[in-house]
Amino acid sequence: MKWSLRRLGALSCLAPIWAAACGSPSVVGGPPPPAPVSPGEPALASDQGATAAEADAFIEQTNTELKELWTHSARAAWVKANFITHDTELLEARENEKLLEYSARRIKEAQRFAGLEGLRPDTARMLYLLKYSSGMPAPTDAAKRRRLAELGTQLESLYGKGRACSPKLKGHGDDKSAECLTLGELSKLLTKSRDYDVLLEAWNQWHAISLPMRPMYTEMVGLANEGARELGFRDVSDIWKGGYDMTTDEFHREMDRLWTEVKPLYDRLHCFARARLRKKYGKDRIPERAPIPAHLLGNMWAQEWTGLYKEMEPFPGKGEADITKLLVAKKYDPIKMVKLAEGFFTSLGMDPLPQTFWERSLFTKPKDREVVCHASAWDVTSSGDLRIKMCIEVNHEDLVTIHHELGHNYYFHYYNNLPVLFQAGANDGFHEGIGDTLALSVTPGYLAKIGLLAKAPSDDKAELNVLMQRALEGIAFLPFGKLIDEWRWDVFSGKTAPSRYNASWWQLRRKYQGVAAPVERGEDHFDPGAKYHIPGNVPYTRYFIARILQYQFQRALCRTAGHTGPLHTCSIYGNTEAGAKMIAMLKLGASKPWPEALHAMTGERRMDATAIIDYYEPLITWLDQQNKAEQCGWE
Repeated sequence: MKWSLRRLGALSCLAPIWAAACGSPSVVGGPPPPAPVSPGEPALASDQGATAAEADAFIEQTNTELKELWTHSARAAWVKANFITHDTELLEARENEKLLEYSARRIKEAQRFAGLEGLRPDTARMLYLLKYSSGMPAPTDAAKRRRLAELGTQLESLYGKGRACSPKLKGHGDDKSAECLTLGELSKLLTKSRDYDVLLEAWNQWHAISLPMRPMYTEMVGLANEGARELGFRDVSDIWKGGYDMTTDEFHREMDRLWTEVKPLYDRLHCFARARLRKKYGKDRIPERAPIPAHLLGNMWAQEWTGLYKEMEPFPGKGEADITKLLVAKKYDPIKMVKLAEGFFTSLGMDPLPQTFWERSLFTKPKDREVVCHASAWDVTSSGDLRIKMCIEVNHEDLVTIHHELGHNYYFHYYNNLPVLFQAGANDGFHEGIGDTLALSVTPGYLAKIGLLAKAPSDDKAELNVLMQRALEGIAFLPFGKLIDEWRWDVFSGKTAPSRYNASWWQLRRKYQGVAAPVERGEDHFDPGAKYHIPGNVPYTRYFIARILQYQFQRALCRTAGHTGPLHTCSIYGNTEAGAKMIAMLKLGASKPWPEALHAMTGERRMDATAIIDYYEPLITWLDQQNKAEQCGWE
């Protein structure tokens, strides 16, 4: 299994075609009902002949058979991601098809236990998780099921093979004579270049890779919805929003509550960033109270703005350390960077990574073949075959990403003794939240302790610079994290017809992010497909939840570690008490409703975005001063 490509819903991460939301971001504690129904779906009575003992046997058999199927599928997915060829695509699609058929069949068969009294709590929980597990459910018809599997594999491969090709991009890639750039090369360009037209060309050409995806995506949605209806759901969106121990209305209200709590901070950051960009590019390109053109924010999707740090830095050069330069000077290579990150986890009292991790992971981009470079963490066998797949470069960003991915691996490690239906985060935001939390501890103080920095900067100006760098990643991301699935839910439900895919996409981008397409975009484009998680069918609300949880996790762990200073200066590196709290939560996997898992680590049972405000308090005060003369917000 892998993380970033989610496996059967509330289960684990594997191949993208059945990626689904899982867990329960509700504020309601306690166990779920034995066999809840999808909101709007009539309650099912149990089969009069069904017994609790039969339900136990059914779940035991399902766990055994799913583990075998997932392992075969994970191996095929691993090979395809590392060797993108026609044959590996077919091999992965074949395993996907088997798993799609099995999962749909078992979900249907499990309906005979709906409403059955006297179930063991673990059996009831696993029936609940199984119900919402098939994120892209396959129709019963074998030909349609096969086609759905093929579409999932082909869409991901189209993305993995994507290149931006234009004479205007010549000289901007690693090979200065090349006119076709990879996404990695484009990401560097968007970070380094401030040439409006070059940035626009890079943005345009990358978004062209998704043009062939549009009819395939439309077909896939239709097939998956057909499969969802066969399982008793209205459409796929019912499944993606299910499994959260709440109705879909309650789920929407909870996500909106969290967004409302953090939106004022995002609005402050947007206002400041727009003013700095207007100063550079002029009012004709960025008028007052206008959305920001999407190609100017240092990231292909404007989802994180760390590429603009130099423009946004509160106090230029104050306390600054070029971590990338230091990594190079100290002769770090990809393996040494991963070893460093492993040391963070072992300092908390966690186990070292197994030897097979070092033998089987992909750490660098091969020169002789196409691979999917999108970073992901895996447990291929659901029994400790831990790996990461990542095209590591020696830089600060990848060092932080490695810490994040190993957070997933350690989650896998500590729950891999559970039945596979419990092998997942307490909700799908927990898995990402753990990785993000560990990234927060990669502070200047931590970097000084491990010898990368001579000493950590300690004055207020230097700390504000660090907070700005964090905010350009963590806060800038929040609205993007919320809108991706809102777009997909409307697509699945039919609220957004295929004829309005692109229009709906940009309406949501403007509404939540205050970002607009830099050029006219019509329905001959398919801009959502230029973001990996759309063709990869990876649910995205998990990332929004994770960005809330990471600060809540961090605040609680820092309290356990006895930290007394500002929250943003805390690193839990070396604190085994904080490590023990984390391990207690990791071991639960999805075996308990998420409020219980949250309580095990934090002592709290409700998601709380106020930790973000605590973390960024000094920056909030500074931004308010900077924005006094600005007309914040957008039309």
